[in-house]
Amino acid sequence: MATDPGLEALKSRVAAARLGPEMRETGAVTEIADGLAHVSGLPGARLGAVLEFIGGARGFVLNLDETTLQAAFLDPTAGIEAGSPVNRTGDLLSVPVGDALFGRVVDPLGRALDDLGPVKATEVVEIERPAPSIIERDLVTEPVETGLLVVDALFAIGRGQRELIIGERGTGKTAIAVDAILNQRDNDIVCIYVAIGQRTTAVRRVIEAVREKGNLSRTIFVVAPATSEPGLRWLAPFAATSMAEAVRDRGGHALIVYDDLTRHAAVHRELALLSRQPPGREAYPGDIFYLHARLLERSAKLSKAKGGGSLTALPIAEIEAGNLSAYIPTNLISIADGQIVTSAALFAGNQRPAVDVGLSVSRVGGKAQPPALKSMAGRLRLDYAQYLEMKMFARFGGFGDEAMKKRLERGARIGALLAQDRYAPLSTAAQVALLAALADGVLDPVPIDQFPALKASLGPLIAAEPQLAGLSMAPGVDDVTRKAANACVRTAIARLPAQPADPTT
Repeated sequence: MATDPGLEALKSRVAAARLGPEMRETGAVTEIADGLAHVSGLPGARLGAVLEFIGGARGFVLNLDETTLQAAFLDPTAGIEAGSPVNRTGDLLSVPVGDALFGRVVDPLGRALDDLGPVKATEVVEIERPAPSIIERDLVTEPVETGLLVVDALFAIGRGQRELIIGERGTGKTAIAVDAILNQRDNDIVCIYVAIGQRTTAVRRVIEAVREKGNLSRTIFVVAPATSEPGLRWLAPFAATSMAEAVRDRGGHALIVYDDLTRHAAVHRELALLSRQPPGREAYPGDIFYLHARLLERSAKLSKAKGGGSLTALPIAEIEAGNLSAYIPTNLISIADGQIVTSAALFAGNQRPAVDVGLSVSRVGGKAQPPALKSMAGRLRLDYAQYLEMKMFARFGGFGDEAMKKRLERGARIGALLAQDRYAPLSTAAQVALLAALADGVLDPVPIDQFPALKASLGPLIAAEPQLAGLSMAPGVDDVTRKAANACVRTAIARLPAQPADPTT
């Protein structure tokens, strides 16, 4: 006798049905504002609890009062008004983690934003997790190589460090972070880029850059664009950090870029004012420091007993008119382990990356910098800072003697050496070779405008030289290695195109 498929499906549904009493806690919306709802009647709710509104829209508990709570929306609020019912789901905010996220573009809840279908993750973790304790941490001694000479030589970053990238709008902050992501394409570091309130076109450019020049299969993109709900933008950095922690906690290494925390602070201020929290300095609520402190403290190098994994953070912040003493910048500077400051004046002067070596600092870098690179960097930062000061006064004709002219010429060559095209990372061996050539005068006859071509042609020569193969791990640079590096640079110089003759001579 043939069975009815429809009947069998009904039997399966009946067998799976849960019989018995079901407890449900229901409240009501009392007020609704831009992305925030005031809810009454949910006494069992806690911070971070997920709520379900009419139409299936979800939100989470952002603040608790004596009789009401404030919930931030995670979905569009169409149809929700005062009096609408609200159900407590019993769940806390969680996100999927694991290898299924690699190469994907997702929102802060792990929902796919690309065309690759749903994320098939097998593990889910809460977005708010305590930072590793002091006893669970280890020293920061391993480098995160960005491929940017100005960063790796002067402000080196270590695995487990938090290095703030800060500067005015349009001075190349995101470009520095993206270059750091691209440079991890051939190593064991997983990269997470989280866009908070960014334009969709800007995020698309970052994704395309990683797809073309990086390792997309080991990169996660968490995107909460400017058009998304405020709750999603608030949630984005915490959700992305949980995804990165999953890599760290299993003994791996992760690099996370927050782009940017200034916009995240603005979203927090918006939600705080709507929930009637008392405003403080620059209208930010009093807990704004704790908001970012508990976020960035989750980045750390774990001890061997905890697996030895690491999570390195590159938070980005924006300032106005070079004002580093504004509220949010000073908060982030005090939390981070150093800052890379970009300069609008250097950017306008075509110095890219436009890193201000006088204001930038890494409080860890020297401990994590490759010894060979550290030995070659030497006085580089001091010489370049002095050159920038002398260059300012030289415009008035104050330096006429030959010694000062030579120092200005050397400073100009340092600046040209530190300048670097986008998406053109240099290996540690190439950086050491260039610094050695600068110190030994090998670069003196090279016209400054040929430095980009020299750096572009040097990489293959360095890779083919067996004497320089282990330079990134070497304890120093001996005479034999130094001669081999200089020989590679001379070969690259010899291959440069001939300069046209000056018609005025």
